[in-house]
Amino acid sequence: MAAPNIVNVATITSKTAVLAATTSPTAIITNSAGSGKVLKATTLYVCNISSAAATVDVDLFRSSTAYRLAKSLNVPVGCTVAVIEKGDTINVEESDTLRVTASANSAIEALCAYEDIS
Repeated sequence: MAAPNIVNVATITSKTAVLAATTSPTAIITNSAGSGKVLKATTLYVCNISSAAATVDVDLFRSSTAYRLAKSLNVPVGCTVAVIEKGDTINVEESDTLRVTASANSAIEALCAYEDIS
């Protein structure tokens, strides 16, 4: 099934996903193939909860390729950084995944608010 025409949708459901990031790319939101949906990421925050410097990578994974939104983004100790913020959107289409990778395990937590559109 193709992604919906977002002008004529049946439902829009607001959701929030959370993730304790690791050193391996990990999905914070995934839109499965044939879902008939668009997942519209409206905010993505990353927070360094460790006592050491950390960086984060964020990518949109499509067709076996990682398209980076952020690469080695510095997240200061005890701080939160917006990767996607109010006014920005990333449409996660069918078969796409929005992923987060931390420079160290247990250093970065991520929160993504998104709309599930069908």
